[in-house]
Amino acid sequence: MLTPLLLGVWSTLTFQVLSSPVLSDPEQIIISPKREYENGELPPVEHTVGWIDPRLHGGRLLDYTTTRLGEPLNVIISAQSDPFILTEVGLHMYAKSIGFSEECLGLHYGNIHDADLGDGLGRKAEQFLARQHYFPVMGTCWESVRGGHHFRAWRQNGTVANSGAWFIGASREKDSSKNHQIVPDGYNLGRDYIVEQAIVGTHWNGMWWKAQVEWRSGLLQRGNRGVNHDIEQDGRVAILTVFRL
Repeated sequence: MLTPLLLGVWSTLTFQVLSSPVLSDPEQIIISPKREYENGELPPVEHTVGWIDPRLHGGRLLDYTTTRLGEPLNVIISAQSDPFILTEVGLHMYAKSIGFSEECLGLHYGNIHDADLGDGLGRKAEQFLARQHYFPVMGTCWESVRGGHHFRAWRQNGTVANSGAWFIGASREKDSSKNHQIVPDGYNLGRDYIVEQAIVGTHWNGMWWKAQVEWRSGLLQRGNRGVNHDIEQDGRVAILTVFRL
């Protein structure tokens, strides 16, 4: 038989459980909405070799050109590539071998773009901007005036996703009189130009390279949603593995 003291404790506990709002109020249950993937984009990819999908850790494959718009990161140089190319010095030399070089007279024209590669470093500024090198002396100066191909590059090297891969945003732009706006289909054209140069084999300063390409769909949406200059692109990303010959 329960004593008056035990009856009092039992009554108090019963009242607290029955009056608790945690389970009885459905508004207390928060369900995170699942993101909808549209226009060919697929959920983040795990267990990739030589690079890590930025979307796994809150990144994306559009850079940040403005607060709202970005340009596609449409080329990835895999960390399975020649280790020299994975360094900044090596990337600069490889860029020269495929027809690019540093900006005219070392001066930067245009906005600095940011990118979030999902590596724990958040949005970081471009590490390299390369322009098409039309001829040996001051060739990128001519690109700045005439227009042509260019690319920006970021290395995925944070503690959350330290693959060492280069993520590249490539495009073809108009001449300076058009404020270097991107030409129609310019994102696809810029990407394809780099791929075409890389897979035939290139050389610079006594070093020779040749790349293999893997085409990936699903990392980007097709079309122009969120894309700078409102230019459509096909959503494909070229993953290059560059071998030293």
